[in-house]
Amino acid sequence: MADKVLQCKDCNSEFVFTEGEQAFYKEKGFENEPQRCPECRRARKQERNSNRGGGNRSFGGGNRW
Repeated sequence: MADKVLQCKDCNSEFVFTEGEQAFYKEKGFENEPQRCPECRRARKQERNSNRGGGNRSFGGGNRW
């Protein structure tokens, strides 16, 4: 198994999916390769975590759209 160069679907930059990362993904049972570079994965995770602090916005007040 060799390192793979992948392209991020968010920023289009290339990043390396190392042998070690590939082994980790396989060990965890992940079937798909990462689609985002580490920077975009980190930003996306941070964005998701910051949205959790406001509670569930779908309850109360009805539809706003």
